[in-house]
Amino acid sequence: MLEPLRHGETVMDEMPIADILNTLETQTGVVISVYLPPHADPALGFALLRDTVHLFARELRSARAICLSVDGDGPGVAAARQIANVYGVRVVVAPQNRGKLAAVAGGMAALLDNPGLRYFAAVDQDGDHFANELLNFVRCAEHVTHQTHNACGMVLGNRLSRHRPLGFLRAEQEELANRILLDALTYDAARCGAPLALQYLTTLDPLPDFHSGYKLFSRSAAEAVFATPPQLAGCDEAAYYRHAVEAVATVEAHKAGAWLAAVNRRTYDEQPVSVFASMNRAQLAADMILWPCKRLGVPAHFVDQWLTNHLPTLLLGTLAPQGRDELLAIRDAVRRGYGLPAGDAPSEIMRPRFA
Repeated sequence: MLEPLRHGETVMDEMPIADILNTLETQTGVVISVYLPPHADPALGFALLRDTVHLFARELRSARAICLSVDGDGPGVAAARQIANVYGVRVVVAPQNRGKLAAVAGGMAALLDNPGLRYFAAVDQDGDHFANELLNFVRCAEHVTHQTHNACGMVLGNRLSRHRPLGFLRAEQEELANRILLDALTYDAARCGAPLALQYLTTLDPLPDFHSGYKLFSRSAAEAVFATPPQLAGCDEAAYYRHAVEAVATVEAHKAGAWLAAVNRRTYDEQPVSVFASMNRAQLAADMILWPCKRLGVPAHFVDQWLTNHLPTLLLGTLAPQGRDELLAIRDAVRRGYGLPAGDAPSEIMRPRFA
């Protein structure tokens, strides 16, 4: 007969859930990056940001542990300040619009000044990062810290589906970027002689959701990612601050010695708002590949072969000619970023005759 657990005892002999709840409520900060495009519906943007703040305010005891970090002047400033007047959250405003990474870094700088905070979450303003799931992030972080005796770590919010919230095209592009980032991390591990530890990252899905925007950082990981000089790695600022944001977070945390873990999370069936359609899609995806590969010192011919390896695995390529052309445009942009001759690339995706 099983004996009941004693008060405060857990099955895994780790921190009691009451203590984890206290860590969430009193030792966790949240940065919400804010940017409302001038052409967007201001009422919708305001409502989504207000609801996001409201839900995270329910999880934390102090509203000052939430920071709205506005990416430059614009409609987002007034919205953030109006919401802050209601909820008492902090607001920081960047002097210019540089991209999400700059906004998150500004918010992290404000929260890192609070020595009582141990964990720092980065979430978007669009309501697609659910506050009630933050507890699972903290539980995961405490569990891995307990097992590894390493307090430096980052938890990815692994989306149960990427195609549902992102749409087919963008999800396929992110899958390509995720595959090559995993290749690049493995290359770097082999070169450095330190095996890549994936036991907390790939339990249910062999391909980590590196480009998920919902992440939790330990204090030391947050400092390594957001409080150190930028590493452009030969790319331009748009690649670093706007396009490769999640790759930057992953790579810099990993290089700082952080363990990487993942928890599954939910998303909307369709994102309420997105600026994806207004971007140069091929360059966006290419920069998500170029920055981490250059930062980790991957030679051009390796990246070119990885692209050749992965392009035929993507379902996007079965949409001919549009999907094929999207993938080839990404490949060509990556090759240009590495200075490879345009004439050397095949005009088709190289694939086997039979599936």
